[in-house]
Amino acid sequence: MRPNLILALVVGVLFGAGVVLLLERSLSRVLIGIILLSNGGNLLLLLGGRAGGAPILGITPESEMSDPLAQAMVLTAIVITLGLTAFLLAMAYRSWQLTGHDEVRDDPEDRRIVRRAQRRELAGPDDNTGEGPWVPPGGVLGTDPEQVDPEPAPRRLDGEADGR
Repeated sequence: MRPNLILALVVGVLFGAGVVLLLERSLSRVLIGIILLSNGGNLLLLLGGRAGGAPILGITPESEMSDPLAQAMVLTAIVITLGLTAFLLAMAYRSWQLTGHDEVRDDPEDRRIVRRAQRRELAGPDDNTGEGPWVPPGGVLGTDPEQVDPEPAPRRLDGEADGR
């Protein structure tokens, strides 16, 4: 049996959207990205299995049985995704309670490296990679484009903006 082209496209869209959302800084978007990636993986596993009758000996001939391994792997993946979703949801809720937003802050070490690069203190080779600082195609020393800006200003809760 050939895989359905529409289902293969759905898997691609789920993986693409999941990866884009997974790269965001907001935990709620990361959560949705993980759910989309998981659903895409589950559908991919089911597409990889053989379609057919119920995999029960004595009821369905062996040549017409569906692949029970793919079904068992999808059921296991669903349970694992449920646990991971619950954990991320609790983490996003706790972050919202403590800070008023669910964005992941920058690591202090990342901010220190960005400050050193702005002061041009990274002229020597990096201890970890043996390479010097990042130089853009124009040849002017700058900060790494993958590094994020310093910590954003905290968001206000609705009651704080009105002075309540």
